[in-house]
Amino acid sequence: MPTTHQYFLTRLKHYHLSFKNALRGINWALSTQQNFKIHLSISALVLLFAFLLEISRLEMLLLIICIVFGLGAEMINTAVEAMTDLITNEWKKEAKIAKDISAGMVLVMAIGTVIIGLSIFLPKLITLYFNIL
Repeated sequence: MPTTHQYFLTRLKHYHLSFKNALRGINWALSTQQNFKIHLSISALVLLFAFLLEISRLEMLLLIICIVFGLGAEMINTAVEAMTDLITNEWKKEAKIAKDISAGMVLVMAIGTVIIGLSIFLPKLITLYFNIL
């Protein structure tokens, strides 16, 4: 029967390996997926504008949630495409449906994020514009 200490070390090694694999996945997405890089670059610009326009804490949290969900959706889309390609190299209707739905998920997330971003930034930009005039 393992001691509590041995059990804890075994679990810690397991979590360390899981975390390491997750970081490899993020690194792979960042180094190979153009859309992931684009999403990350736009996210950095959005956060910069958020800082410059001094948006509220709640608005910042909402933007961060949108960014995280968008990046996550990109990674899920990549995983679905990779699994589909692993299963079949031939054109199949079912593979196309899986890939199209996965890409559609990313589009839905992007549209929702743009709507949220506009509702946060547009009033501030309009106010800034009229204050400058």
